[in-house]
Amino acid sequence: MNIDPVIRPADLKESVDRLFSLSAEKIQSLEKSWAPGSSSPVFTVAGRYTSRGWTEWTQGFQFGAPILQFDATGEKEFLKIGRDRTVELMASHVTHTGVHDHGFNNVSTYGNLLRLMREGRIEANVWEQRFYEMALKCSGAVQAARWSNTSEGGYIYSFNGPHSLFVDTIRTIRALAVAHSLGHALLGENDRNISLLDRLILHARSTARFSVFYGDGRDIYDVRGRTVHECVFNMDDGNYRCPSSQQGYSPFSTWTRGLAWAMCGFAEELEYLDTVADADLAPHGGRAEVVAWMQAAAEAACDFYIDRGTACDGIPYWDTGAPDLHKLGDWQARAADPYNDHEPVDSSAAAIAAQGLLRLGRYLKNDRYWQAGLTVARSLFTEPYLSTDSEHQGLILHSVYHRPNGWDAVPPGAKVPAGESSMWGDYHARELALYLKRVIEGGKYLTFFGGETIGRA
Repeated sequence: MNIDPVIRPADLKESVDRLFSLSAEKIQSLEKSWAPGSSSPVFTVAGRYTSRGWTEWTQGFQFGAPILQFDATGEKEFLKIGRDRTVELMASHVTHTGVHDHGFNNVSTYGNLLRLMREGRIEANVWEQRFYEMALKCSGAVQAARWSNTSEGGYIYSFNGPHSLFVDTIRTIRALAVAHSLGHALLGENDRNISLLDRLILHARSTARFSVFYGDGRDIYDVRGRTVHECVFNMDDGNYRCPSSQQGYSPFSTWTRGLAWAMCGFAEELEYLDTVADADLAPHGGRAEVVAWMQAAAEAACDFYIDRGTACDGIPYWDTGAPDLHKLGDWQARAADPYNDHEPVDSSAAAIAAQGLLRLGRYLKNDRYWQAGLTVARSLFTEPYLSTDSEHQGLILHSVYHRPNGWDAVPPGAKVPAGESSMWGDYHARELALYLKRVIEGGKYLTFFGGETIGRA
């Protein structure tokens, strides 16, 4: 990746403003065409959002999007959409015991609304605030109850079952963080009090230990910073058995959206740890130890993205080991080509990764990561990735969902998926743009748990 060493957040102001201008009409279009109570929109086909039954993990992005739009622009019609839809339709996601996606669904909706109320951006109302807090407490506890013990700790298991640890979940454990910060815990058998913070840290430790590689010879494909989508455990003895992949090409290559989840998830949990008391981290070896392994995972993943995971403009292809990627020649030496005939790019991975790079760069005061994040954002917020067609409901083009399953639309005359959008890609592009907008304007630093004033324009 060619990192621009001189780009500044202020240089992206026009792009951020343009993104939110386009975003408004995309949200309005989907709101008009989507029937309440129907399946959640997942990705676009021919520019229109469609559903794909697999697991309910995208509705929080659907209703979180107008909340972010209000946050960025102050347009109250979007607050009304986000708030009304959250109240009407998100309750089932709060108590959903079958998924690992509570942070995606509930922190993006209830969490954003609570954050805005605490920031004074929406009118304070004690009972409304308690409603959001109750939803977030329940969500964190329900998510934490989806637990598998291992010989070294444990993890929140994926929808595949108790044997399965997904790298994605490192971004969704924010649900446990919010619930813990609200003073909540999970009660188990015989009224056993189960700390949500403890489960967050144990899950993050398992992810850092097994989902991220460090170049220490774990297998012959052990390259520092690469990630694996799924880790499989023996449920009889809790021991790790092997890597696997659901959405990547193979267990021994790197699915770039999974890499991006690790980059962003570890970076924001490092930020969150600064709000946690030393005494609460003592059972896990103390602050220095927890921060050390979490930071090692975040840095390794971000370094891999920069050095080996993306084209020179910061936009990655869907998997670093994709079988026909070699046909593109030295693909890292030039900008990603979403219209090539061999392998699709995944812009959604870029949207998630950019935020991880920026957060880690700020946390470590590391210009390499910070500048890399700005470089990715600049590429993402312009054509051919920014969708300027008013008839297309997506905001960020060239997102990929499940390449192995063949779920992504291939345009007429093309050989690989291109030109479509996803709920998570659009949401994270908006979140990235909001993050940058606050930095540019010197506003409150954007975190899922609240933040302080920052200006680094």
